[in-house]
Amino acid sequence: MTTKQGGSTWLTIATGITLTGVVAYGALRIYGASRWDEMTRELRQRLDAVRRPVQPQTVTFDGLLTAPAPVRKYFRKVLKAGSPMIAGAHVRHSGTFNQSDTGEQWRPFTSDQQVVTERPGFDWNATISMMPGVPVRVHDAYVAGEGILYAAVLGVFTVADMRDRDEVAQGELMRFAAETPWYPTALLPSQGMRWEAVDDRSAKGTLTDGSIDVTLLFSFNGDNLIESVRADARGRTVGADVIPTPWEARVWNYVERSGMLVPLDGEVAWLLPEGRKPYWRGHIEELVYDFGQ
Repeated sequence: MTTKQGGSTWLTIATGITLTGVVAYGALRIYGASRWDEMTRELRQRLDAVRRPVQPQTVTFDGLLTAPAPVRKYFRKVLKAGSPMIAGAHVRHSGTFNQSDTGEQWRPFTSDQQVVTERPGFDWNATISMMPGVPVRVHDAYVAGEGILYAAVLGVFTVADMRDRDEVAQGELMRFAAETPWYPTALLPSQGMRWEAVDDRSAKGTLTDGSIDVTLLFSFNGDNLIESVRADARGRTVGADVIPTPWEARVWNYVERSGMLVPLDGEVAWLLPEGRKPYWRGHIEELVYDFGQ
């Protein structure tokens, strides 16, 4: 009789502990989500605060006479003269992210991204499923010339916080430039992109924002569409260090959106001495433009 009572007591205690843990976990998730939403609002308010009107307001090919041949062919393929210029975009992604620097630990993610084209900036707000019920929240952003990489388990426990460093800002502006096939009017010379000929299938594009200059190699396929964008050295986070490393973004599956051809699928990789190391694979679920007025 005593043994049964003792077992019942311990079962009651264990149940109480379990329920307490569930309630505490639920409260932590709610707190983390609220905290993260507030951070997202602040970042996007900063994006809006520095945005400038896009000029000109419609697409013109007048400035393309001196652009390299593959660049001219690309613009005439994906854009139409007289179409409105893109001032911003809202993008929703789904995909997988490799959390291992050396192996293959792909985890599913969803994200939404707010973009402004002038002054260039974006905020990528992602949720990566580290394990069932344990999300890692990530902000990868370029706002008013500042690069930001911040990640927190449940949106509460910080695992990465990098900002106020020149190499981070440069890396984030590189990301902005590499993603411009999603909002191609931002690649026009009238928007500050300076083009330099390389060969009949590639050209270098240089973008300047304040004191930051980034140059990337754009490669075009047989259909005159951008198929990859490469940087000789982008900052790769290894522990607390940022190491310049060759980097590449590939895009494909072009479809028409708002009268433009844009890619819906992509993969991003570090180009390491031992070989190509992909770490992001994504698909655009939604792409909504804000056009200049």
